[in-house]
Amino acid sequence: MHIAINGWFWDQPHTGSGQYVRKLLAGLRRIAPDLGLTLVLPRHIQAAEDLPPDVELVYAGGGKGNLGKVWFEQRGYPAAVARSGADIAHVPYWGPPLSVRAPLVVSVLDVIPLVIPDYAASAGARLYTSLVTAATRGATHVITLSNDSKKDIVEHIGYPPKRVTVTYLATDEDYHPRIGIERDAAVKAKYDLPDRFVLYLAGFDIRKQLNRALLAYTYVGPSEGDNAPLVIAGREPAWGTPMFPDMRKYAHELNVDDFVRWIGYVDEADKPSLYRLADVFVFPSIYEGFGLPVLEAMASGTPVVACDIPVMREIVGDAAYLVDQDNERQMGAAILSLLLQEPLREQLIQRGLSQVTRFSYRKTARETLSVYERVLRETTG
Repeated sequence: MHIAINGWFWDQPHTGSGQYVRKLLAGLRRIAPDLGLTLVLPRHIQAAEDLPPDVELVYAGGGKGNLGKVWFEQRGYPAAVARSGADIAHVPYWGPPLSVRAPLVVSVLDVIPLVIPDYAASAGARLYTSLVTAATRGATHVITLSNDSKKDIVEHIGYPPKRVTVTYLATDEDYHPRIGIERDAAVKAKYDLPDRFVLYLAGFDIRKQLNRALLAYTYVGPSEGDNAPLVIAGREPAWGTPMFPDMRKYAHELNVDDFVRWIGYVDEADKPSLYRLADVFVFPSIYEGFGLPVLEAMASGTPVVACDIPVMREIVGDAAYLVDQDNERQMGAAILSLLLQEPLREQLIQRGLSQVTRFSYRKTARETLSVYERVLRETTG
């Protein structure tokens, strides 16, 4: 069996789609040494770093930018699949071609633009969303990351549920309560971190709801803000747009500036230490395809406060403190409880460490390989 995988995100390992394609390809090679694998890249990616052994590399037409990406997806990649003679074409993100000369598997990690229309507000975004939605309906099989995402795919794309398979994500081995702990002191000094803090490490777009964490600190701050400030990590966007409301201004309006520290971009290699050093990880997002940062925090031995949305219940079970998404008072109380009540904190840490053992990239690869085998059986008779 020979699989041709779209590698558009290969050179973006710090994005969710980039991590997914790299981990998937490595996992497939480990569990199926004889599986034929071709990685199809756009020509602007000069070197495929960290390529697993015995993976054929093919370059195809397409270029940088939105138009170049669409050309690669719709023309370059399908042409490369035809040249490779692959049995199955796999696009590991939501960008499938309308036509390709092989059974098509698409990994739809989420359908944010369909669930939250603000993410497809421009004419270009609406056109692209319509294109990939139509193309997905013609796919042989869809893979997604959670049962909640599967529900949305069925509802918003109209794809048959029997042809959607859920394969969960997992954490790297670097996310661990002890492995790599010798780096923690250097990371603490690098970002000038306090001895105790609550960590926010996620995006800044509207669905991430950083404003809820800031509102929660109007309750946490007066009693514990000096001892355990809210540390906000990540490269900040250009504030003051509908997609990125000005959170620095909002923090000032809430009068929580003294309890908040903005540390900016964090190197990927430093993230495991950052999680370990935090007393609590807060994740107020209201929509996720999976929610990998929550799993990373739990794997690092850090208790989590997150919004009580279906995907979080699915992924964390009872291993995190879930609060109503519109109740910042409850979020603040949850943070305070984990800062002040050691038995509760230890209980959630242990539950989290147990919960993450349910997820592994080897399992993800095995389940993806099963999808390939099923598609091949169904399409070859």
